[in-house]
Amino acid sequence: MTFTQYYKPDDMSASVPEHLQTDEDLQQQIMDINLLYSAAIREVSTKLDVLGDDFRMKHSYVPIHHMQSRLKSFESLMDKAERYGIEDPIHNLDTVRAEVFDIAGIRVVCNYREDIYTMSELLLKQSDVDLIKIKDYCKNPKPSGYRSLHVVISIPVFLVNSKTTVPVEIQFRSIAMDTWASLEHELKYKNKGALTEDIQKQLTQCAKTLSDVDEQMERIRHQVF
Repeated sequence: MTFTQYYKPDDMSASVPEHLQTDEDLQQQIMDINLLYSAAIREVSTKLDVLGDDFRMKHSYVPIHHMQSRLKSFESLMDKAERYGIEDPIHNLDTVRAEVFDIAGIRVVCNYREDIYTMSELLLKQSDVDLIKIKDYCKNPKPSGYRSLHVVISIPVFLVNSKTTVPVEIQFRSIAMDTWASLEHELKYKNKGALTEDIQKQLTQCAKTLSDVDEQMERIRHQVF
C-alpha cells in the first residue's frame, strides 16, 4: 500500500511583512495562490495514488514507497522570485506565478530506481497532464552527488466559475536517493549551508555508494521476481 503524507500548507499570509498585511488586494492574491496550488497538489497526489493502486492490482507490486507534498511559504517564494530577477515580486505576483514553477511540490519516493521512470511515464501519459520541463539528475547527478528526476507538469484546477492551469513540480527519487538528499539537507541546515570541502567530498562519495546500492538492489529484485 502506498503511504502518502499530506501536509496542509501553511497560510502564505502568515509570513507577509506586517506593513503589507493591510493590503487587501495582496491578501486576496495570496488566498488565491493557496487555493489553486493546494488543489493542484491534491489533484496530482490523487493521480499518483490511483496509478499506484492500479499497478498493485495488475502486478502485485506497489512502486511508490511514500509521497510528501508542500506549498512554498510566501517568504520562500519571494526569495526565489528575487533570485529570478523579478522586480518588486510582492506586487507582481502574476509574474511570479508565470516564472516560478515549484510553488507546489510533491516528492515521490519509489522503491527502486526503475520505478521512478515507470511512475513518471504513467503520469505523463494522462490526457490532462502537460509536461513543462524535465531534468534528470538520476542519469546526470549534480556535482554534489544529488540524484532525482524533476518533472514539472501543468494540470487543470476547476473552480466554481473557472478553470485554471497550475504548474506542479514533482521530484521522483528512490529510497536511497531520498535518504542521501534528506540527510545532506539536514547537515547543510545545521551548518547554515556552509560545509567544508572535505565534508562535501565525503557526501559525494556517499551518494555514489548509495547509487551502487540502488543498482545492486535492482539486480537482486530481478533475480527474485
